Amino acid sequence: MNHITATAKATGESGAADRTRAARRAGLASFIGTTVEWYDFYIYSTASALVLGDVFFGGGGGTTGALEAFGTLWLGFLARPIGGLLFGHLGDRIGRKKTLVTTLLMMGIATTLIGLLPGYDEVGVAAPAALVVLRMLQGIAVGGEWGGAVLIASEHAPKGRALSFGAFAQQGSPAGSILATGMFALLTQLPDESFDAWGWRIPFLFSAVMVVIGLAVRLKVEESPEFSRLREEKRVARVPLRDLVTGHPGTLVLGVLASSIGIAATYFITTFILSWATGDLGMDRSTMLNVLLVYSVVQFFVQPFGVVLAERFGPRRTVTALLGLNFFLVPVMYACVSTSDAVLAGLGICLLGVTGAMNYAILAGLLAAAFPIAVRYTGISLSYQLCSALIGGTAPLVGEWLLRSSGGSIVPVVIYQMVLVVVSLICSVALLARARTVRD
Repeated sequence: MNHITATAKATGESGAADRTRAARRAGLASFIGTTVEWYDFYIYSTASALVLGDVFFGGGGGTTGALEAFGTLWLGFLARPIGGLLFGHLGDRIGRKKTLVTTLLMMGIATTLIGLLPGYDEVGVAAPAALVVLRMLQGIAVGGEWGGAVLIASEHAPKGRALSFGAFAQQGSPAGSILATGMFALLTQLPDESFDAWGWRIPFLFSAVMVVIGLAVRLKVEESPEFSRLREEKRVARVPLRDLVTGHPGTLVLGVLASSIGIAATYFITTFILSWATGDLGMDRSTMLNVLLVYSVVQFFVQPFGVVLAERFGPRRTVTALLGLNFFLVPVMYACVSTSDAVLAGLGICLLGVTGAMNYAILAGLLAAAFPIAVRYTGISLSYQLCSALIGGTAPLVGEWLLRSSGGSIVPVVIYQMVLVVVSLICSVALLARARTVRD
C-alpha cells in the first residue's frame, strides 16, 4: 500500500512539474512573440514621427508631412479590429497556437517589405499606396496576436496565477519598444542624409531575423489546456462573435473603454511627444530617442510590479491607486518636457510611465477574466483592438490637431489625456466587478 501511495505521489509530482514547465514555456513564447510583434509595430510609429512624411509623401515635411504620416499610422490601428475579428474567430474555433504562428509570419513579412519600399521620389503615389497596404497588414497581424498571446500564457498558468502569466504578453510591449527605440537611437547617429536615404530601413529589414527567432520558440508550445478541454467537450463556439455580441455586449464595451489610457499613453509618449519635442520645442531627435529608450527600460523593469501589487492588495484597489496617481502626473510630464531639458523630460515621462506601466500589466488578466473561454479570444481581442483603433491609434493625430488648433498650446492635449485616464479608471473598476476569475 505504501509503495502504491508513493508511486501515485511521485506520478502526481511529475505531472505537476510537467505542467509548470509547459506554463513557463508558454509564458516565454508569449513574451518573445509579442516582443517581435510590438517591435515591428513600434518602429513604424517612430519612423512616422521622424522620416516617413518626407520619404513617402512628396517631401511635405513640417505639419503636413507629420499629419500624413500619423494618418498612415492610424490606418494600422483601424485594421487591428479586423485582425481581432478574423483571428479571434480562428483562435476560438481552431485553437490559440496555430493562430499565433500565422499572425507572427504575417507581421514579419509586412514589416520587412516596408523596409524595401521605394519612396515617393522614385515611384510617385504608388509609394504611399503600398505603404498604406503594408501598414494595414501590420495592423491585422497585431490585432490577432495580442489576444492569443495573453491566452496562451494565462490559460497555461497554474491555478490562481492567470493574472501573473497574462502579464508575460504585456512585457512584450516595453521590450519591443526598447529594441525599436534603441535601433533608431543608434541609426540617428548617421548623417541626416544617410538616415533619410537608407538608415531608417534597417530596423524594418531586421524584423525578418526576429520573426525566425519568434517562430522557433512559438512552435514548441503546446495548445492551451483550457481550449483543448473545451474542444474535447465539444463546447467550441460555432460563431464566437455572435455569441459575444448577444451574450456579453456590456462587458465588451467596458473592455474597450477600460483599455483607453493603457494603449493611448504609449502613443502619446513615443509618437506625439517625440514629434512635439523634436519639432515645436527644437530638441535634438537623437537626444529625445535616448530619453524614450531610458523610459522603455524603466517600463520593462517596473511594469511587472503592477501584478505583484494586484495579487497583494487586490486588483480593484491597485488599479484605482495607479490610475489616480497617473491622472495627477499627466500635466507634470508635459511641464517637464516643455522645458526642453533632456533630464527633466526623461524624469517627467518616467514618473508618468511607472504608474501607467504597472496598470498596463494588470490589463491583460483583467480582460481575460471577464469573458468565458468559448468567446475569450474574440472578446479580449475586440476589446483591445477596438480601443486601439478608436482611441490609441488616434492619440498622435488628435494630439497634433489639438496642438495646431490651439495655436501651439499643449493644454488641450493635457486635458484630453487626463479625460482618458478617468474613463479607464471608471470602466476598469466596473469590469472587475464582472470578472469571473480575478477577485479582490
